Amino acid sequence: MEEEEFEKIRYEVEGHVATITLDDPETRNSLSDQLLDELLCSLSMAKSDDAVRVVVLASSDEKVFSAGGNLSAFGGDAGTIDKFRGAERFPACFKAFGTLGKPSIVSAKGKVLAGSLGLALACDLIVASEEAEFGTPEINVGLFPFMIMALIYRNVPRKKATEMLLLGGRLGAEEAREAGLVNRVVPHAEVDAAVSEWAGMLASKSPLIMRLGKDAIWRQMDMGLEDALDYLRSQLAIELSTEDAIEGVTAFFEKREPEWKGR
Repeated sequence: MEEEEFEKIRYEVEGHVATITLDDPETRNSLSDQLLDELLCSLSMAKSDDAVRVVVLASSDEKVFSAGGNLSAFGGDAGTIDKFRGAERFPACFKAFGTLGKPSIVSAKGKVLAGSLGLALACDLIVASEEAEFGTPEINVGLFPFMIMALIYRNVPRKKATEMLLLGGRLGAEEAREAGLVNRVVPHAEVDAAVSEWAGMLASKSPLIMRLGKDAIWRQMDMGLEDALDYLRSQLAIELSTEDAIEGVTAFFEKREPEWKGR
């Protein structure tokens, strides 16, 4: 296993899986500028590492994934312009996950609150413990979850999303799954195994085709239907010209496992 040294996160690569673990227990993994900068750096490393095919986002705290944004920074003496510039780290992280070119999985064992819900929704898949909770409590402290609103409305039906934002309540894991926030809910002791299972499945796919697909998901998300269909037709043509697509189909008919070439 390879490890890189950070202060607020842990970055480890084992096989084809890079695990980024939020690790700032004194603040319950609050999303400080430093933590977000380290997260951005680790995502850049994962993106540029050809050996990495999957990224897992986890927490060192079994009860709290992250308490969300750093409230002390929000209430500080910095001027409006400084606060505006400081907030750019959130959309930068969301975009980094969206343009990673590799699938990402969230291991949600505890409370996923406020800004950290945005991080989770920016990832592709969420595996949650039965004990996990998801919520947007910002309104309760005189704030509004502006930075994560767009992600919530792209994952949750509008009335439910509005309920979350306005009431500031929390959803249990199963309720979050029913609302479209979570893909899979398992007993707490089985989260790591479930994440590893999906990570292994994702890592076994063609990394080239996965990157094409991931990029297309990001690009077409908010296109008009006709523009999206035209764009996706062009991506299909590119895909069918790759050696991996030919190898995958050939292996299927020959009843064997494909050998990906990345071309």
